[in-house]
Amino acid sequence: MPKVYAGSSGWAYSSWKPDFYPAKLASSKFLSYYATRLNSVEVNYTFRRFPTERLLKGWVDATPPGFKFAIKAHQSITHVKRLRGAAGLTAEFLLSLQPLEKAGKLGPVLFQLPPFLKCDIPMLTEFLAGLPRDLHSAFEFRDTSWFTDEVFAALRMRNAALCHAESEVIQTPSVQTSDFFYLRLRKDAYSARSIAGHIKAIAGHEHREEVFAYFKHEETPESALRAEALLAAINTVERPKA
Repeated sequence: MPKVYAGSSGWAYSSWKPDFYPAKLASSKFLSYYATRLNSVEVNYTFRRFPTERLLKGWVDATPPGFKFAIKAHQSITHVKRLRGAAGLTAEFLLSLQPLEKAGKLGPVLFQLPPFLKCDIPMLTEFLAGLPRDLHSAFEFRDTSWFTDEVFAALRMRNAALCHAESEVIQTPSVQTSDFFYLRLRKDAYSARSIAGHIKAIAGHEHREEVFAYFKHEETPESALRAEALLAAINTVERPKA
């Protein structure tokens, strides 16, 4: 069984009271409370802003050892530069994440490409070559032209994950490109049967070291509650005997 991290895409939602957050909990305490029930979060904040050292130190201090932050790469890299000629900007962005890395709390960095960006193998290969070897990077492609053997091979060369983004619009092929699995559950509704299917699939990834799974953030606390249920169910799955 891999180590499973699950959570929501964000945590700062007052509307999650009182079904997830206690009714009188101050917003400044949201993250520390969130981390008592879930072991990871996908951060959308970094898509629009480079994080400051002070901000990240606050996140580190608010969470227990072993908690992981999956970070969405800044839009200037993915949507403005569109990966082309973005080595310097990417290095600057990754440097800003050092407080998380030093604390052992940096999870994967997600490069979410815009839906209008078509497959470009030379551009992808050049961008991947500029990433640090020890970085857990994941790529979410939102145009089907990217789902080719050449792209999968390029990702494997750098141990970069093909992000499996499940939505109503596009379905990512079930192809392994890295030693970890990154799953984004973006549908508006999930039945108990569909959740059970994901639990079974995650439990079957014994050849991967880690699994990161994130439910779409909502005004209601359903995403956090689903992630909590998924973690609880994973912990009851019988591990294979040695």
